Amino acid sequence: MSSRKAVLPFWRTALVLVIALIIFGPSKLPEIGRAFGRTLTEFKSAAKDLVSDDNKEETKKPALSAVKKEN
Repeated sequence: MSSRKAVLPFWRTALVLVIALIIFGPSKLPEIGRAFGRTLTEFKSAAKDLVSDDNKEETKKPALSAVKKEN
Protein backbone atom coordinates (compact mmCIF):
# COMPACT_ATOMS: atom_id res chain seq x y z
CA MET A 1 0.00 0.00 0.00
CA SER A 2 2.86 2.42 0.71
CA SER A 3 4.21 2.11 -2.84
CA ARG A 4 0.78 3.05 -4.12
CA LYS A 5 0.77 6.21 -1.98
CA ALA A 6 4.16 7.20 -3.39
CA VAL A 7 2.98 6.86 -7.00
CA LEU A 8 -0.20 8.86 -6.59
CA PRO A 9 1.43 12.25 -5.86
CA PHE A 10 3.70 11.77 -8.87
CA TRP A 11 0.70 11.44 -11.18
CA ARG A 12 -0.97 14.47 -9.65
CA THR A 13 2.18 16.52 -10.13
CA ALA A 14 2.59 15.27 -13.68
CA LEU A 15 -1.02 16.14 -14.47
CA VAL A 16 -0.62 19.68 -13.11
CA LEU A 17 2.56 20.15 -15.15
CA VAL A 18 0.92 18.91 -18.35
CA ILE A 19 -2.07 21.21 -17.84
CA ALA A 20 0.26 24.15 -17.16
CA LEU A 21 2.23 23.31 -20.29
CA ILE A 22 -0.94 23.28 -22.36
CA ILE A 23 -2.28 26.53 -20.91
CA PHE A 24 0.89 28.64 -20.78
CA GLY A 25 3.13 27.00 -23.38
CA PRO A 26 6.75 25.97 -23.05
CA SER A 27 8.16 29.50 -23.33
CA LYS A 28 6.22 30.87 -20.36
CA LEU A 29 6.83 27.98 -17.92
CA PRO A 30 10.37 29.06 -16.88
CA GLU A 31 9.13 32.59 -16.20
CA ILE A 32 6.21 31.30 -14.15
CA GLY A 33 8.48 28.94 -12.21
CA ARG A 34 10.93 31.74 -11.49
CA ALA A 35 8.16 34.07 -10.32
CA PHE A 36 6.71 31.32 -8.13
CA GLY A 37 10.14 30.68 -6.59
CA ARG A 38 10.68 34.36 -5.86
CA THR A 39 7.22 34.66 -4.32
CA LEU A 40 7.84 31.63 -2.13
CA THR A 41 11.21 33.03 -1.02
CA GLU A 42 9.65 36.39 -0.14
CA PHE A 43 6.87 34.67 1.78
CA LYS A 44 9.34 32.60 3.80
CA SER A 45 11.40 35.71 4.52
CA ALA A 46 8.35 37.65 5.68
CA ALA A 47 7.27 34.75 7.89
CA LYS A 48 10.73 34.64 9.50
CA ASP A 49 10.59 38.40 10.09
CA LEU A 50 7.21 38.09 11.80
CA VAL A 51 8.46 35.30 14.05
CA SER A 52 11.61 37.23 14.94
CA ASP A 53 9.54 40.38 15.65
CA ASP A 54 7.29 38.37 17.97
CA ASN A 55 10.32 36.98 19.78
CA LYS A 56 11.74 40.49 20.21
CA GLU A 57 8.46 41.74 21.67
CA GLU A 58 8.31 38.81 24.10
CA THR A 59 11.79 39.60 25.40
CA LYS A 60 10.90 43.28 25.88
CA LYS A 61 7.71 42.63 27.85
CA PRO A 62 9.34 40.97 30.89
CA ALA A 63 11.88 43.78 31.06
CA LEU A 64 9.12 46.41 31.07
CA SER A 65 7.13 44.59 33.74
CA ALA A 66 10.25 44.35 35.93
CA VAL A 67 10.78 48.12 35.64
CA LYS A 68 7.14 48.78 36.58
CA LYS A 69 7.41 46.55 39.66
CA GLU A 70 10.48 48.44 40.90
CA ASN A 71 8.64 51.78 40.80
